[in-house]
Amino acid sequence: MTRPADLYATKSDFAYTRVRELILSGALEPGAVINQAVLAKEIGISTTPLREALRRLKQQGLVELDAHRDARVTQLDAEEARDLLEVRRSLDPMAASLAAERRTKQDLAEMRASLEGLHALPSNPTVTQLIAHRRFHTAVYRASHNALLTEMLDGLWDTADRYRRHGLQVERSPEERAMKANEHTLLFQAIVEGDTETAADVMRAHIQTSLGARSAWRLAKPGASSDDS
Repeated sequence: MTRPADLYATKSDFAYTRVRELILSGALEPGAVINQAVLAKEIGISTTPLREALRRLKQQGLVELDAHRDARVTQLDAEEARDLLEVRRSLDPMAASLAAERRTKQDLAEMRASLEGLHALPSNPTVTQLIAHRRFHTAVYRASHNALLTEMLDGLWDTADRYRRHGLQVERSPEERAMKANEHTLLFQAIVEGDTETAADVMRAHIQTSLGARSAWRLAKPGASSDDS
């Protein structure tokens, strides 16, 4: 019988994917201590590939490791949320503008496929729903045909996923959800039409009212209620 770990190139890859899912899904909450022996047993591997996976997750800022090999899920940080928002407000519109200028037929086909069935994220999204959301944005990034920019934005997305989930802790209205879904459609249309300025403007507005922006606001103002937003 094939085990889940056997479907990956290495057990370290499997451990990395599995632990990352646990963190991004909220099963391992910010600040939670990771008992490596227990977690390794739960996911069906030894502690050696788990430690390798944790080192990769540390590089992404998702876990902290000390000299004694204790591991802890990194706390959400107001300054990091702000920094992510500030950088994405510049880089995402740039990628959208370049995508409108440089997109190929294959790029448009990937964006169209990723857009079908894509809905605004619910309050408690699954990892699958987060991946679907990322797929569309990744298609836009790749259509920029700027490898360095795409790599930077991919890295930022990895770091920002937990802040998206944190932003969803304040329920969005049906109108807000509809607006976000419409922005995806408007962005795609602008890229199809080769309208670089509109593509950048739509993406800028999309980031300004994103879940990451909401998370940054909430972390900067602890105790704020949904009515305040």
